[in-house]
Amino acid sequence: MFDCLIAGEANVDLLVNGVLELEVGKEKLADDLSLVLGGSSAITAFNLSQLGASVRFAAVLGRDAFGYFVSQKMEEAGIDISAIRWLDQEKTGVTIWHSLARERAGVTYAGTIARLRASDVTHEVLTSARHLHVGAYFLLTALHPDAPELFLTAKRAGLTTSLDCNYDPSETWDSNIWQVLRHTDVFFPNEQEARLLTHCDDPLSAARRLNQFAQLVVVKLGAEGALVVTREETFHQPAVAVADVVDTTGAGDSFNAGFLSQYVRGASLRACAEAGTQAASRSVTKIGGTAAFEQAQ
Repeated sequence: MFDCLIAGEANVDLLVNGVLELEVGKEKLADDLSLVLGGSSAITAFNLSQLGASVRFAAVLGRDAFGYFVSQKMEEAGIDISAIRWLDQEKTGVTIWHSLARERAGVTYAGTIARLRASDVTHEVLTSARHLHVGAYFLLTALHPDAPELFLTAKRAGLTTSLDCNYDPSETWDSNIWQVLRHTDVFFPNEQEARLLTHCDDPLSAARRLNQFAQLVVVKLGAEGALVVTREETFHQPAVAVADVVDTTGAGDSFNAGFLSQYVRGASLRACAEAGTQAASRSVTKIGGTAAFEQAQ
């Protein structure tokens, strides 16, 4: 029995440092380049495993160099990848992030990112864990039609559930997410996502609106920490100060990992929130979303 089944997307992130904008007809030189594990779900899975939870991962990858890179990184973290579906005719997704100082811009080739289906999470896979987490919901377009049923099935099977939506490229802010939230124990939007989902002007109002659906809403506020809202209590969890921020890639996903590392153990909400902010602060001290959690570190 695994502590957590994480179903979602996995890809590679190509981090280009020192160049934020490109100009047609011109070539610029970067200061640094890193190829790292990417994807909200994959980063959460990797870091959650490194924090001591047993993790199974369900996703879709292409049989290519990037797909093998992803699977190798996951296995090195002790993650069970037997639920990954491999495609021969489609490429693994990649996001290229250009950054300069603390600003960044990215472009994503979706590839296999959007290919996860509810049918990939078979009954055997689902019931092999005590908790189900889905990351980057809005990118998982093949999952959207049956996502509410998947979460309902998980609840009926006795699992707790959590969801992170990430930004909606279609900007419709629906895709069945409201039906999914009815069967979600913990929802992890950031402040921007919470506001766009609810059309509220402040994170507290947005969280309270979302809490009419999800049992627990944790709005990630970046350097301001997190806002935790249930139907019984509301509190703010301060961030952990970081003297030298190197890279914010995956900080929100690392927060999810820290929070869930305690949640699956039955810890208090304040302990979960504290673990989330600690993990997020740890993440930004290294390049990429997982480097700060690798055993070699």
